[in-house]
Amino acid sequence: MQTVEHIFEKNQTPKPLVLAINAVLEASKEIAFLLQKGAMSGILGSAEQENVQGETQKKLDVISNDLLKDILKACPVVAGIASEEEDLPVPANKDGEFLVIFDPLDGSSNIDINVTVGTIFSILPSNGNDASQESTYLQSGREQLAAGYVLYGPSTLLVMTTGQGVDVFTLDPETQEFVLTESQSTITPTTQEFAINMSNQRFWAESIQNYVGDLLQGEEGKLGKRYNMRWVAAMVAEVHRIINRGGIFMYPWDSREPAKPGKLRLMYEGNPMSMLVEQAGGLSSNGKIAIMDVVPEHIHQRVPVILGSKQEVETALKY
Repeated sequence: MQTVEHIFEKNQTPKPLVLAINAVLEASKEIAFLLQKGAMSGILGSAEQENVQGETQKKLDVISNDLLKDILKACPVVAGIASEEEDLPVPANKDGEFLVIFDPLDGSSNIDINVTVGTIFSILPSNGNDASQESTYLQSGREQLAAGYVLYGPSTLLVMTTGQGVDVFTLDPETQEFVLTESQSTITPTTQEFAINMSNQRFWAESIQNYVGDLLQGEEGKLGKRYNMRWVAAMVAEVHRIINRGGIFMYPWDSREPAKPGKLRLMYEGNPMSMLVEQAGGLSSNGKIAIMDVVPEHIHQRVPVILGSKQEVETALKY
């Protein structure tokens, strides 16, 4: 039985990077415990405040953010952190080597109905720069040293890459260790499943409307096969399904807020998920270029997302 520590050793992951990842995992175990207790732990419902995105925060959004922030600030190799729930970067240790960027609880609207949520994380080099300055964090996704997510479902899973493929671990509730349960996951290049929020259809660009319209035509349409639609309203769940059995996930630009390029955040969601998808053999694009090639201009920048099975993403991009 191999644990995440065995895989770090096998891959010769640098010890400082291991410390930074383990700090994220320590916090995730506490989040998993609170979720398992549910209403008994007083975590359900709204915190009656908004985050920097203007979204109403759930109680566990705030709790998860504080857990990660406190544990990461105490980790000596972490120079600074950036969270989807924080207006500005938070400096940690001046001699730290890494910047840890995270969405503390993706899909938090699912908490109150006991449906899958998760923590997404990305680790960048600090390059000796001032971790209190936003400019230090504005690195493309290609600079990521590690990325992953912890999915809180019937079991708690860690899906992670350090640039040597994608491994899946399951949290053993008895030992509280993440145990390797799937090595070197790959995404099937073809698919018959797509995930998109159909309620926004009337707001999409014509090209996306045409592509989804052809998906819905099934065998009689241009694509010549029947597709099934899936939608969990949590990116961790959508990407996890794709890593397991293929698919395409889309959250494109729409006309409701024309100045915003998309709903999802480049640094907290787009980049780490894109690293995982590419490492598993899939593709990830903003519709024009690979998401990890986008140079960020600010830490809360948004991005359109099309990712998943390689051949299906290529088909979508032809539109």
